Amino acid sequence: MDGESDATTRDESRPGPSRKTVLRAALAAGVAVPVSLAAVPALARGSVGTGTTPELTPSCDDGDHPTPAQIEGPYFKPNSPLRTSLLEPGTQGTRLTVTGYVFGRACLPIAGVLLDFWQADTNGAYDNTGFKFRGHQFTDARGAFTLTTVVPGLYPGRTRHLHVKAQAPGRPVLTTQLYFPGEPRNNTDSLFDARLLMTVRDAGGAKEAAFDFVLDVAQSPTPTASPTTAPPGTTWAVGTSYRSGDRVDYGGRPYVCLQAHTAQPGWEPPNVPALWRAA
Repeated sequence: MDGESDATTRDESRPGPSRKTVLRAALAAGVAVPVSLAAVPALARGSVGTGTTPELTPSCDDGDHPTPAQIEGPYFKPNSPLRTSLLEPGTQGTRLTVTGYVFGRACLPIAGVLLDFWQADTNGAYDNTGFKFRGHQFTDARGAFTLTTVVPGLYPGRTRHLHVKAQAPGRPVLTTQLYFPGEPRNNTDSLFDARLLMTVRDAGGAKEAAFDFVLDVAQSPTPTASPTTAPPGTTWAVGTSYRSGDRVDYGGRPYVCLQAHTAQPGWEPPNVPALWRAA
């Protein structure tokens, strides 16, 4: 989801790979998130309320800014079907695939989170008698989810958006909405919140979007043994603490560390480009 232009991304502009990039790379690769990365604070959203553009919801949080809540609206219906695709035979509209992760306040992914989505169809209408464009699912063991649907249409007074309720096991429900970048009505919709913008990109005749939720769930990172510090120019090794700029050899090739972390199995330099660059 990273790498799109400023007009279509929700990543903060800063040098080097973001913590989101590293965490998503780790989860996508099926390896554990290093505790040293999980403990790094997210970028503070201090500009909110100051008249400047608010920063966007981070994929992990510093402990006091979970994903913002929004109103449920008049069209929610309980008991939606369990499904990851809202498409049905004859469904009209531009296909949209939304992917992401759900994290807690210690930046660790949460499995088994209930995500209940509902939206307007391509003409801006909600199905209030049945369950078209309504469905719920649960995050997998990596805290990941995928929703297949269509881009919702517009209706009077609102910009384009998706509704969602998110509930970690045994925790309160977060009700919120997700928005699309570059929509003209974003500037006139009184409910629009830029922190809830998805990353959206074109994918042929379809669109791909991504958003990472941060729930108000306390977490305690699993303690690990104190890592060793890497001498410069040594061979990459599990359990070693690497700093940005450190150089290692792996498989006979030199690599430069892009972001401080503690090495774990699966984080070998060729496997995680967000952490290592070939020198």
